[in-house]
Amino acid sequence: MMTSNLKFGILGAGSIGTYIGAHLIRAGLDTVLVGRKKLAHEIQENGLRITNYRGTDFHLALQQVKYSTEIESLAGRDIVLVTVKSAATEESVTRLKPVLPAGKTVVSFQNGVRNAEVLRSILTEAHVLAGMVPYNVVWNSPAHFHCGTSGTLVIEEQGNISHTVLSGLRQAGLMAKTHADLSGILWGKLIFNLNNAINALAGIPLREEISDLGYRKIIAAAMREALMVLKQSRIRPTGSGGMQPNVAPFILSLPNFLFLRVASRMIQIDPQARSSMWQDLQQGKKTEIDFINGEIVTLAQKNGLAAPINDKVTTLIKEVEMKGGGSPNISATEMLKKFSIKSAH
Repeated sequence: MMTSNLKFGILGAGSIGTYIGAHLIRAGLDTVLVGRKKLAHEIQENGLRITNYRGTDFHLALQQVKYSTEIESLAGRDIVLVTVKSAATEESVTRLKPVLPAGKTVVSFQNGVRNAEVLRSILTEAHVLAGMVPYNVVWNSPAHFHCGTSGTLVIEEQGNISHTVLSGLRQAGLMAKTHADLSGILWGKLIFNLNNAINALAGIPLREEISDLGYRKIIAAAMREALMVLKQSRIRPTGSGGMQPNVAPFILSLPNFLFLRVASRMIQIDPQARSSMWQDLQQGKKTEIDFINGEIVTLAQKNGLAAPINDKVTTLIKEVEMKGGGSPNISATEMLKKFSIKSAH
């Protein structure tokens, strides 16, 4: 089937799903977005606006956007991109199963390392591909989605099936590639995602956060601990962009003048970028902490190891979730004390 004839669907049209889906729509690809009523109302009033750190800025009118709150709207789609939160994967794809004919393609574009396994266990007659989204997208109401970091989408290499998806994404102007080892890629992404929670606790933009050596020391400590757990568990994380997971803690620990010079060559971050976990806290939503830092804690326990830093991060986020009120805005100095890490100065 030619790419122009493909019918795409987005299951879980929040920040990532809507950003990707809007690009598909702009390219003229038949795309249905399925998400919550909140966004449906915003699109009804404002259409859909997409911006990114490179200066891209486009608007889709209401008439251009096929948006639904019903999973049944995905019936007949050739390719469904799943972008729901990890905790909602099982419930969402169980509802998708009777809607999706056999032989269709489903791609997991979600945080965490196990979502594709869940999809395969339920959607037994679909072609399921693991996928990885490297960049950060923030939902700036009303119906404005801003991508604040660089990166390339990665999907699991499965011959013609994956290359058909790849063609659609590229036609939409999205950088994308395939990779044979998505498990390694997803574990590598998880290493970098360990910062999501720290950024959420700090309550400041990502660029401001990583410009502070104090915060970087905490991120580096969480990453070192995770890399140790992965090594002991015989899991090898793989990088897909400029910065590799195994060297990230060293680079993050560099003095500011060196770090900023090195990091600027590897990743671009604009002043608006914040972690999705920060946004979840601000909106009073349950975060994905159990599927990120909590995943490291679970793996450590499974192998008789300890992961005290990631355990502490997980506990702090859950405490903030229960309390409500958004980010606690913890300073770098205060956070260093909480993790018993020596001051950056």
